[in-house]
Formats: sequence, C-alpha cells, structure tokens
Amino acid sequence: MRVFTPHELTKYSANKYLGVLIAAKFARMVNEFPRTGNAKEKKLTTRALEELSGGRVEYRVVPRKRPTE
Repeated sequence: MRVFTPHELTKYSANKYLGVLIAAKFARMVNEFPRTGNAKEKKLTTRALEELSGGRVEYRVVPRKRPTE
C-alpha cells in the first residue's frame, strides 16, 4: 500500500486537512460509477489520493452560509 505524505497533498490543496476532505469527496463521487469488476482494481481512497497528489482533481471551496438570526 502506498503512503501519501502531507507534503504530497499540500502541493495541490491549501493544507493537508483540505486535501483529505477533497480526496474523500472524490472517492465518494467515483463510488457512484459502475465498477469494471477487475480484480486488480485499486481501492477508491488510494485512487482518489493518487489523483489529488498528481494534480488531476480540480476543486473549489464554497464558503458555508451562516444561518440568519
């Protein structure tokens, strides 16, 4: 299993925490697509972290709306 360092994740994201959140959301999105059934297919989280650390995932941060009082 490949180990991803925080430095690898911060190349294409603002910080390591944001990088993990982006990879998790990307893995959930990829999970919705049909699988090929290949036995040697990588795990979704590994695939998502590879895509993020390779700079192949585009994202934008949308600020949360605060509830009006």
